[in-house]
Amino acid sequence: MATETKDYGLLAKKVGMTQIFDEEGNVVPVTVLELAENIVTDIKTEERDGYNAVQVGNFLKREKLIKKPELAKLQKKNLPALSQLDEFRTHEAVEGLSLGDAINLEEFFQDLAKVKITGTSIGKGFQGGVKRHNMHVGRRSHGSKSKRQVGSSGAGTYPGRVFKGKRMPGRMGNKQISVTKAKVVKFCPEKRLVLIKGPVPGKKGAVLKLRASGIKSWNHYNKQSA
Repeated sequence: MATETKDYGLLAKKVGMTQIFDEEGNVVPVTVLELAENIVTDIKTEERDGYNAVQVGNFLKREKLIKKPELAKLQKKNLPALSQLDEFRTHEAVEGLSLGDAINLEEFFQDLAKVKITGTSIGKGFQGGVKRHNMHVGRRSHGSKSKRQVGSSGAGTYPGRVFKGKRMPGRMGNKQISVTKAKVVKFCPEKRLVLIKGPVPGKKGAVLKLRASGIKSWNHYNKQSA
C-alpha cells in the first residue's frame, strides 16, 4: 500500500529554514515544511474524466475568505473549507482512497528518502545581467564605462537583430521550478512537519507540491501508450 500512495503527492507550506545535527554531529541546513490536513477532494478516472488523478485540498480557512464557487463545490461534497486545491496525475486509477479521506502521512513517508518539490520561486523584479545570469563585471578603474553592463548583444549589419534566448537583463524569479531528489532528513508525524535538506522554492508561507522522487509525469505515460 505504501508504494501506491507514493504515485501521487501532498501539499505543504514552507515554514522557514533552520539547522539540525545528524548522528555524526555535523550541521545540516534544512527547510521546514508544514503538511497540515491533505484531504482528498476529488478522484478522477480515465473512464469519466479522460485521465487518472487525485485532487488534494489543504489548509483550513474561514469560509468568507474563500471564493463562493469554490466553497460551493466543497460544501456539495461535505468537505471543510480548504484554501488550496491541486491535482496529482497518476499512472493508474488510485485504489484505497475515497472522497474526504485524509492522506496517511506516515504511510506516505515510509521508506521515502527523496522527494520532488515544485513551487514558485521568489520574484526579484527587473535585474541586470550580472545578478540575473552571473555575468562578469567590467574593470572598476577610473573612466570605465562597463562596470555592470552586458556588453555587445550581437553583430550590427548581419543578422541585424538579437537572437532569441540571448541572456539579457529582465525579470528574475517568480517562475515555477522543481527541485528533484531533495533528501528527507526527518519526518515528525505528531507535528505534521517534514525537514528537507537544503533550500526549496518560494518564500516563507509558499504552498509547495511534494511527490516521491522518481515518479514520472503523466505525459510520460501518455507517450508510452501512444
